[in-house]
Amino acid sequence: MPDPNPLHGEDTLTKEESRAQKPRMYKVILHNDDYTPMDFVTMVLVEVFHKTEPEAIHIMLAVHRRGHGLAGVYSREVAETKVQRVRELAKAHEFPLQCSMEPD
Repeated sequence: MPDPNPLHGEDTLTKEESRAQKPRMYKVILHNDDYTPMDFVTMVLVEVFHKTEPEAIHIMLAVHRRGHGLAGVYSREVAETKVQRVRELAKAHEFPLQCSMEPD
């Protein structure tokens, strides 16, 4: 008697589960200069990056002492927006504060 299941005895292919990959994250970095006041850097960290005052001061001091400081790690779109916002604020206040992003 023939087998009613035509696939019986044959190897069947199964789809591998595809998992959504996490988006690549980017570090947003503030860079020290000789002209931007520490208070302004602290204000930027509070307003743009939503840091508490103590966190902002800690990061600002890292920028001052090491030449750069990590403001946060974000998805590409968020990081780009934050970098642009920092540049706009610095320009509006006529400070040379630089902000960049790099892959985490």
